[in-house]
Amino acid sequence: MEITNIWYFLSALTLLSALMVVFAKNPIHSVLYLVFTFFCISGHYVLLNAQFLMAVNIIVYAGAIMVLFLFVIMMLDLRKNMPESKSSLVKLAGSVVAGTLLVILVAAFHKNTLPAPTADNTANFTSQTGMVENLGKVLYSEYLLPFELVSILFFVAMVGAVLLGKREAGERNF
Repeated sequence: MEITNIWYFLSALTLLSALMVVFAKNPIHSVLYLVFTFFCISGHYVLLNAQFLMAVNIIVYAGAIMVLFLFVIMMLDLRKNMPESKSSLVKLAGSVVAGTLLVILVAAFHKNTLPAPTADNTANFTSQTGMVENLGKVLYSEYLLPFELVSILFFVAMVGAVLLGKREAGERNF
């Protein structure tokens, strides 16, 4: 199977599953379609020779974030939030916003046409394009200062979260 055929198949599958996320009546089914969408996007990463991004996408999005979505859905009272309880004004406003977004997207895609990937376009990639080794080299050479600043920022945020958590629990001896 040629790479463009795989790309078109994955793109169609991704769009179909993304539409099913929106149109599914059951929120659990929407979450499952979203997980399938993430797996299709991971397939696109494999076609781009970015295996690290594929693994991170599956671990972070399809794994961790979907578990959080499922916990939120389990906590909701789904009987109170049925679509029949929405007023006509809310439905009209949603339709107007969706139609405006559709017109903007069609105008943007009409103005800019993107070429589909072909074997000639993908021949430029080396076998090490999306590998972790190259990412580490760039991250620890060109972007070392921003990387270290972000790590300090995360550390300060973690210490602040611990202090706020202790203060709320009534333990102020930190």
